[in-house]
Amino acid sequence: MQETVNQENETVNQTAEATQAETPKTFTQEDVNNIINKRFPDYKMLQEKAKKFDEIEEASKSELQKANDKVSELQNELNGLKKEKEVAGIRSAVAKEFGIPAELLTAETQEECEAQAKAINAYASAQMGYPTLKDGGEVQKVSDGSTRQQFADWLNSNF
Repeated sequence: MQETVNQENETVNQTAEATQAETPKTFTQEDVNNIINKRFPDYKMLQEKAKKFDEIEEASKSELQKANDKVSELQNELNGLKKEKEVAGIRSAVAKEFGIPAELLTAETQEECEAQAKAINAYASAQMGYPTLKDGGEVQKVSDGSTRQQFADWLNSNF
């Protein structure tokens, strides 16, 4: 029996040792702070320097970001002006080719402007009927007097 008790005690001791070996040691925040302060006496100074460095880096990033935003804005404006100039050139060339005012064209490509110009010319040529005149459109008599005299002459000749 003595052997059984010794074996049981031995088993309990082994189990307790295994449990202690497997369980990791835990530290409180105060323990961690003490360990850091012992190993790194200038830790707080380094921490402050790191914080200042991060602040400076953030400030420079914001300046860099501002500069990048401004560059992007100016690039977009330049691209817009180039596009406007290109479109104005296309409209001017098509207007000259078709004999219409460039202000009537609103398209942005060569093909669209040409299609608009053809449509404008087709509409204008269909509307270009000359009015019929009573006298056939011939000049009968030119007066040399004042407007009052011309009106009087016209009145006398028609009534």
